[in-house]
Amino acid sequence: MRDIITLECTDCKRRNYTTTKNKKKQTGRVEYKKYCRWCSKHTTHKETR
Repeated sequence: MRDIITLECTDCKRRNYTTTKNKKKQTGRVEYKKYCRWCSKHTTHKETR
């Protein structure tokens, strides 16, 4: 039931990370604070479709 998702930086719009999420527990789009190596800082990364 876990699906692979891609996370995109909200500042530079690059797709940096892939992770999994449980579709039953998290129905909306997930959002994490992760390090972006192109921005050289911690930014918000959102799930892409």
